[in-house]
Amino acid sequence: MNNRTDITSILIILPNWLGDAVMATPAIEALCEFYPHATLTLVGSFVSIEALKYHPLCKRSYVDETKRGGSRLLNTYRFAKTIGKHDIAVSFRNQVHASLLLRMTGSSVTVARDSWHASLLLTLHPQPKKGHLVEQYISLVEAVTQETVKEISPLRLFIEPYRYEHPTLGINPGATYGSAKRWYPEKFAAVAAHYADRYEIVIFGGPTEVEMAQSIEDELIKLGINNYTNLAGTTTIKELCSHIGGLSLFITNDSGPMHVAAAYQVPTVAIFGPTRHLETSQWKNRKSKIVRHEMECAPCMKRECPLKHHECMKSIEADEVIEVVEALNVS
Repeated sequence: MNNRTDITSILIILPNWLGDAVMATPAIEALCEFYPHATLTLVGSFVSIEALKYHPLCKRSYVDETKRGGSRLLNTYRFAKTIGKHDIAVSFRNQVHASLLLRMTGSSVTVARDSWHASLLLTLHPQPKKGHLVEQYISLVEAVTQETVKEISPLRLFIEPYRYEHPTLGINPGATYGSAKRWYPEKFAAVAAHYADRYEIVIFGGPTEVEMAQSIEDELIKLGINNYTNLAGTTTIKELCSHIGGLSLFITNDSGPMHVAAAYQVPTVAIFGPTRHLETSQWKNRKSKIVRHEMECAPCMKRECPLKHHECMKSIEADEVIEVVEALNVS
């Protein structure tokens, strides 16, 4: 695999979650740099494909629908034949059907992180590095290229950022993984209200987070704030990325949109509770800070608080977040 000019096609199976897919972009850029004559075929969830399919070297993209109807094994085989053989095939998804898909394409070199199915089905299955998820993904590139990636790039998306007329603060109260990752609407509203004289306010959220966003809107109305726009449930993935990319400041939970903001170097304060901040914090965002409280029960990595008190998030107050925002020194 060291003869770079011979590699003309790379298949990449993206992670399912938006944030994880964005955190795979430094590894994708490293592959593109190492194999400059290669084009990309991307496979992933609808969300991950909609965010990453705009890469200039992406020639084909497919949403993986092998779970829909009939035998998934047969669906995977048919899907593999549609995708076809590639010089290199990399899966950032640690899942048996992803390994099967790589194997069934007949690609020359196939790689995923070490697992029982990867060891049986693929040509390379390295133990991932410890540390940030970006670094874990990079270990797959290093297994393919047999070289160390000395300088890991920032996150990168190829969707044009939206141009706001005025400085704009984004509020993202959702987190798709589960309620344990979510700070409280009234506290988000208190932070937004504090900055309403400096920024226009945009509330973000997915289709399942409309009610939460409405709660923030209701709180802002009670506080006499009217310079806001509620986009929850109304944006496509492309529009979501674009609107986040144009922000002046972003307040968010640990979530996919948090990583989108990092890809655009948007100044960000992220609120962490039950998740591993050393693995999933913003990667190489020059102006980013985390608010979290050290607790014996965290990180529990649960979708809902198993102890029913949710103190890892409940104990974080709006004033504390405002203080951290001020420390960012956003001009």
